[in-house]
Amino acid sequence: MTESRRTSRPRWIVRQLVRRGIHDERLLSAFAEVPREAFVPAEHRRRALVDAPIPIGCRQTVSQPFVIALSLQTLALRGHERVLDVGTGSGYQAVLLSHLVREVYTIEILQRLYTNARLAIQRHAGGAVHTRCGDGSLGWPEEAPFDAIVAGAYAPKPPASLVAQLATGGRMVLPIGSENSQALYRFGKQKDGTLSKAVLERVLFVPLVGMEGTGTLPQD
Repeated sequence: MTESRRTSRPRWIVRQLVRRGIHDERLLSAFAEVPREAFVPAEHRRRALVDAPIPIGCRQTVSQPFVIALSLQTLALRGHERVLDVGTGSGYQAVLLSHLVREVYTIEILQRLYTNARLAIQRHAGGAVHTRCGDGSLGWPEEAPFDAIVAGAYAPKPPASLVAQLATGGRMVLPIGSENSQALYRFGKQKDGTLSKAVLERVLFVPLVGMEGTGTLPQD
């Protein structure tokens, strides 16, 4: 990396991402281009560049930048992929993905969040983003298979529908665990349909509501 590129990056990106091992140049550029403050409520915008979750209503949050960056870097995206984003939330992760891949499919179960996120996505997307209000734990079967899947909420185990919709050789990143104990996992789909897995980080996410998630009903 050249010295000029290093010094031209916003300091928050260097501090929160680069110094913690985020090295994908395309990903770092996406973080620099997409304004996080556009995806949080007005009363929280002064905290937009803090490396912490921020409430967005409906008992949901937009995840901290480092955890999003770790998830997306682990997917090893090259630009040609079709990616399923489970749990649109504020739309921030979907828009970051739109700067990295060919097509993004993003699903949100909560109608109020979906409505707000769709507007933010339309304003800031860098590429094709398809949105849907529905049960993200069931995926988007008519558009499968996906080269990569990423979820912004935890489930007790990988939802069977998401596993089925992941292409052979594809990667999936999602938090697995219970309300107070979760880890972020990277899964890879093998030729025989089984999953390899690796733990990335201890995390604390909101639940993946839905039939194959935590099973709880949405609080809208």
